[in-house]
Amino acid sequence: MENITKDPAYNAADPNDFPAMLDVNRYGARSTAFDKIISATHDHFWDPLDKKYIDFTMPFDMTKNYLINPELNGDLKTAIGDKLDEGQKIKLVNMDTWWSLSSILHGEQGALALSASLCHILKDPGAQEYAANQTREEARHVTGFSAYIKARWGKPVQVGPALGNLLNELVSSPLVWKKIVGMQMLVEGLAMGAFATFFKETRDPLCKHLMQLVMTDEAFHHKFGKIWADRTIPHLSKGEHEQIEDWAAQVFQVLLYNLGSPDQKAWIYRELGLDPVWCQQAFMEAITDTAIREEMQEATNIFRVLVKTLLKAGIITDRTKPIYAAYLDMHELYNEGDRMVGDDIAEEGIRYLLQLNGGTQLGASLLAAE
Repeated sequence: MENITKDPAYNAADPNDFPAMLDVNRYGARSTAFDKIISATHDHFWDPLDKKYIDFTMPFDMTKNYLINPELNGDLKTAIGDKLDEGQKIKLVNMDTWWSLSSILHGEQGALALSASLCHILKDPGAQEYAANQTREEARHVTGFSAYIKARWGKPVQVGPALGNLLNELVSSPLVWKKIVGMQMLVEGLAMGAFATFFKETRDPLCKHLMQLVMTDEAFHHKFGKIWADRTIPHLSKGEHEQIEDWAAQVFQVLLYNLGSPDQKAWIYRELGLDPVWCQQAFMEAITDTAIREEMQEATNIFRVLVKTLLKAGIITDRTKPIYAAYLDMHELYNEGDRMVGDDIAEEGIRYLLQLNGGTQLGASLLAAE
């Protein structure tokens, strides 16, 4: 694969060629494409270590209360749920939430490393400054999710192989397009759906507040990907477009069938005294393509948000639409507005932060203008 650059804002140096970043002509060749989202950074500043913004000492009894609406738990929709009493169901849902939030934490760590890697290679000073800003924001997300997981469970669980392999590929890749499509569209698309779902469905006020704070940042990270798409996708050759389109479709399929796969959660089943092999069989018998399609109709479904991101960016064409159309009404998705799930939550969060920080309200107005 090769770097596919259609706009000078995404010109990149080899990761090992730092002298290229010292080119005196580079400093004055700054794109203005990212100036507004850079300037809006102050409007959504928050500090996870300052109780003025969020207090991680807020209690929650996880032995008696579900962290999230149990109706969202896939295991409880199968024969697995029939074997559990109410206390065990609470434990299952909360352990599954532990696993999900750990995956989010690992994703934030991947986004931090990837943003930092863009700082090393993007020649455009504006694009580089934006990547530096995102690196800072992803770092506070790592701090925030680490603090929440520590408060509720002590430490996170190990990253699953599907997500871990994708993050490693994205962070290690020297290709700007793969980093942006992979992180700012695919992973951020998943994240915005996940954060919106947790915000709506969690029963822990601390979790709800953390999700909104994170979303005030993530909505802008998502827009960085949109700027890339607007400046790149219309100018791709047929072969270049197919290369990006096919890679995105492949990643979608890997994540869809592996991200929440029961074989990655055998440790949860064992903790409940259940046979992991039997649980996997029960899960696979119940979760059919029809069931997946029904779940994807929810506006905050993580894969629905991901597909809408790719579709609106122009990455999905008639070549690969059937892959996604097996689960989603692509015509309906395309006719939806450009606003993404979570934008309203992010705007409300920015207004809250403005009361604490003061500011120009540029951040909220930028989101509202989309």
